[in-house]
Amino acid sequence: MEKSVKKCLFPAAGYGTRFLPATKAMPKEMLPIVNKPLIQYGAEETLNAGIEQIGIITGRGKQAIENHFDKNYELEDQLRGTNKEDLLEKGENKLNKLSVVYTRQKEMKGLGDAVLQGKFLISEGEPFAVLLADDLCSDDVLSDLVNLYEKYGCSIVALEEVSPENTDKYGIIKGKELENGIYSIEDMIEKPDPSSAPSNLAIIGRYILTQDIFSKLENIPLGKGNELQLTDALLKQISDKGVIGYKFKGKRFDCGSISGYIQAQNYFYENNLY
Repeated sequence: MEKSVKKCLFPAAGYGTRFLPATKAMPKEMLPIVNKPLIQYGAEETLNAGIEQIGIITGRGKQAIENHFDKNYELEDQLRGTNKEDLLEKGENKLNKLSVVYTRQKEMKGLGDAVLQGKFLISEGEPFAVLLADDLCSDDVLSDLVNLYEKYGCSIVALEEVSPENTDKYGIIKGKELENGIYSIEDMIEKPDPSSAPSNLAIIGRYILTQDIFSKLENIPLGKGNELQLTDALLKQISDKGVIGYKFKGKRFDCGSISGYIQAQNYFYENNLY
């Protein structure tokens, strides 16, 4: 089996247009859930999965993300010795364990293209995780995916049951259940019409990918929406060595939508998850 998962890519180049005008000057990944930005929840989830190296795929106007993962000496100096010092240290102590690098996606050409921009960060034969910060999960889904990779040694995707009428918003899988909540994927379709969807099991923003995904992405045509679709590359992996789906436990909030974002705010505050 290939080596264990040590790196995670964060695609974070999107414009966040559904949150305009708030995202005109602030990356959507920096929108706060209570008192922490979305991308920090994702970073902490990677740390809980034993992953300490992350690569963030950014775009224009995303400097606030880089600043967030850097030290702020002026702020630290102002708070040192005050009763607010622990507020900064609470988050900083975790983030200090991370090694963070950045690269840019120069054109918005889809999730597959964003992942491909991180190729140079991944060593030959090395599996890696992908986390979409605006898919906010209440549980450590990535930890479960890493454990499943150790068992199956192939690409793993997180799955969630969605309402049948919403299948046209997700990549939808067809699969055979191997054990409770674990599926051997036979097919996947990007955003199918509800009338033709093979199931209501949707792929959400947590993946473990084997390194050959890059060669698949480099050799497939643009797909739906004239974008490079990660699901199309995963289809190629299915025929090679298989792809596993995991119907995760806990709740997932689509914080790329205003309604999902508000639901996440309430849930994380009420359940003291911030």
